[in-house]
Amino acid sequence: MTEYRHRLTQPQANVFRSPARFRLLNAGRRFGKTHLAVLELINAAVNKPESVNWYVAPTYRQAEQIAWAKLKALLPPEYISKKDEGDLSIILPNKSIIALRGADNPDSLRGPGLDFVVFDEAAFQKQEAWTEVIRPSLSDKLGRALFISTPSGYNWFYDLFSAAQGWADWKTWQYTTLEGGHVPLSEIESARSELDKRTFRQEYEASFESLAGRVYYAFDRRQYPQGNVSDVKDIPGAPILVGMDFNINPMSAVFAVRAGGQIHVIGEATIDNGNTDEMVKLIKSRYPGRTIKVYPDPTGNSRKTSAPVGQTDFTILRRAGFQVLAPSHPYSVVDKINTVNTGFCTASGDKRVLINHTCKQLIMALDGLTYVDGTNEPDKSSGLDHITDALGYLLLWELPLRGKSGAITLGAL
Repeated sequence: MTEYRHRLTQPQANVFRSPARFRLLNAGRRFGKTHLAVLELINAAVNKPESVNWYVAPTYRQAEQIAWAKLKALLPPEYISKKDEGDLSIILPNKSIIALRGADNPDSLRGPGLDFVVFDEAAFQKQEAWTEVIRPSLSDKLGRALFISTPSGYNWFYDLFSAAQGWADWKTWQYTTLEGGHVPLSEIESARSELDKRTFRQEYEASFESLAGRVYYAFDRRQYPQGNVSDVKDIPGAPILVGMDFNINPMSAVFAVRAGGQIHVIGEATIDNGNTDEMVKLIKSRYPGRTIKVYPDPTGNSRKTSAPVGQTDFTILRRAGFQVLAPSHPYSVVDKINTVNTGFCTASGDKRVLINHTCKQLIMALDGLTYVDGTNEPDKSSGLDHITDALGYLLLWELPLRGKSGAITLGAL
C-alpha cells in the first residue's frame, strides 16, 4: 500500500513526533487540534496491528460532531475494512480499531484495554474519566495518551498540565492561536475587539484564567466612559427589548433599547412569587403602545409558570402581542457569561452595554454574583443570578459572540 502524507504545522509536528508516552497540548482556538487528533489515531492504528485506539470527547454527541466526519475524510478507503456508523468505529485491514467515545458517562468507557487514547477537550471532561477509567485501561498494554484542550480555568487539566512538566515520560506544549498558524493576525485582532479580556486570553492565548471571584468581572459600576453605568434613557418609538427570566420567585426582567451599536438598559422589574401574566401586565403598563421584543429563557417554550392548561410562558407572551426571540435549545452557562462580560468591555476596551443608574438590583447582582468555590458554576444560592440571567438572554441574541509547516507519513498496512 502506498504511503499516505498529510501536512502539519510545525507546532502540530512537534507534538506528533514526540516519543513521550503521555503528551499534553494546551492550545488556543483553531489550532487544528481535531486534525492532529485524527492523524494521531490513524498513525497509531496503522503502525500497531490489532491495536485498540480511542478518541474520547466530553460527550458522545460531540465525538460524532467533531471527529467522525474528519476521520472518514482523512482515512483512505483502502484503510477501511469495516465501518460502523452506529458505534462510531472503524476496523482496519490489520485488525486495528479506531473508535470514538464520550466521557459524559464514564462507566460506559470501562472494559477494553487500550493501546492509545486521545482525550480531546480534556479541560471540559470529568477528571474521573481519566483517573478511574481510561488510565487503568492503558496499563496492561502500556498504552499511550494524548491530551488536547483549550484551558478552562484552574481545574484538573491545569493541575495535570503543571505537574506533568516534572514527570518522566510526560511532555507538555502550550501554543496560542497565532502560533498555530491557521488564523491570520487580522482575525485574531478582530476577536480581541469582540471578546472580553479573560475570554480572549483563555480562548486565543491558551491562558489558564482564574474563575474565582465575580462572575461578571468586566462590569464596572463607575460612570461611563470609565465604567458601564450612565444616565441612558428611553428612545421614544424604539422597540423595547425585554430580557426575561421565568423563575417564579422572583420573576425578573430588564428593559433596554438599542442605540447604534450599544444596548442601553433603561429599567428593571422583579416580581416576588410572580408569574408571566403579571409580568405582561407590568410591561404593558410601563410601555403602552410600544413594540415589545422579549428575549426569554428558552425553557419557557415548554414551562408553565402561570398559564392555564395547555398554555406555556411563550404562549402567554405571544398572545399579549409581544415578539418572542429565543432558540429552540437552552444556552450554555459559559456562553451566557462570556457574552455578558464581552458586552461590558471587550479585550480592546469597547463598552457595548450601558446601564441606567436606577437599575439598582441589576447593578447589585452584577457586582455580587460569584462562583462557587473551586468550580466554574455561579453561586445560585444568593438569588443574584435571576436578573443577570434575564440580561444574558437579551445580550445572547442582540450581541452574539462569533495555525513553519512539517509533514507526516502514515505507513502502509
